[in-house]
Amino acid sequence: MDYDGIRVDDSSERTDNVNDYKVTCIDFIKDISHDYEAWVDYYKLPEDEDKKRRTGIKATIERTNEWIAKVAQTIKAVDIVMNDGIQKMAESTAGKPLEIGVFVNGKSSYTMANTGIIDVNVKSSGRQGRKTKLGFHFKDNRFRIESTCGAFFDENNLPTEEFDLMDISLKLHAENAKQRDVISFTVTISEMENDIEFERRGLTTIVHIV
Repeated sequence: MDYDGIRVDDSSERTDNVNDYKVTCIDFIKDISHDYEAWVDYYKLPEDEDKKRRTGIKATIERTNEWIAKVAQTIKAVDIVMNDGIQKMAESTAGKPLEIGVFVNGKSSYTMANTGIIDVNVKSSGRQGRKTKLGFHFKDNRFRIESTCGAFFDENNLPTEEFDLMDISLKLHAENAKQRDVISFTVTISEMENDIEFERRGLTTIVHIV
């Protein structure tokens, strides 16, 4: 389960009215959530796991639409918050078998930071004695990242070894950011066994520049 954005560039804008677009995207988040709930139905999971995934989807709808309404200031920002929410719904639908935490200033999932280089703390552990390492979101792209300010991760000297208990710091460059900018990113973790990827999961975080 994955998602990489509905619209690829500003040329696909359908309206110049940010408030109208917010309403459209809030409705879209509600509508598309039913598709993810249908996938949970299809999986026929044990009751506890079924409830956990549905709770994750529902919480994402509420927080994403709150951010669309209150945080996003431009059409591009609305797109980024919407795509972030859809990514998170996909992650909840697929389940979260690995212990993964991604923190900005001690907070996860929906976070805040100042302009500059943002420290991103990533923690993870595998199951049944397996190790974890930093994975790739897609082919040669280690991270999924969208922003209103050209943010990017420093990929020099990344800790790429396997860890019994991962606890690493990534540097997110947001020196060009201004107040009310938003950055959404996904960190992918691979669970390893005998040098083979056993499982892979991504965890998506959104940052509000304050």
